[in-house]
Amino acid sequence: MAHDLDSVRDEMRALLKQGQLRATSPRLAVLVALHEHGAPMRHEQVMDELSAAAFDRATVWRILSDLADRGLLRRMDLGDRVWRYELFDACRTAEDDHAHFLCDDCGTVSCLPPLELRARDGQLPSELLGADIRLRVSGTCADCASSC
Repeated sequence: MAHDLDSVRDEMRALLKQGQLRATSPRLAVLVALHEHGAPMRHEQVMDELSAAAFDRATVWRILSDLADRGLLRRMDLGDRVWRYELFDACRTAEDDHAHFLCDDCGTVSCLPPLELRARDGQLPSELLGADIRLRVSGTCADCASSC
């Protein structure tokens, strides 16, 4: 396991270098947490993954903002007025924009496989030509549905 974590840290260092940022321990910790989670995370979730004594909330908030500004993270609002951050790493690139599922009950976010959005008649309305379309699917996740 330690070997895997070392390779993840090496990948995150390379990502920071690509973004022309120093590989500080707080930045690495945030990136590793996002990598390990594998789905968009809220600021509070990132804080929960990090040692509470190691980093303060403002520092982590600044890191998330800086990494998003440099294009290393995708910052998104899934319609619930909460910023979530998703890592662009070897598995997910900036060109790999995809839809997300938001559970209305527990707030869990899951990445969805590529989906196709099209009109019934096949004609795209002129208002959508060149539009930046972000698709969010919401409902009740399987875990919440089974606990009812």
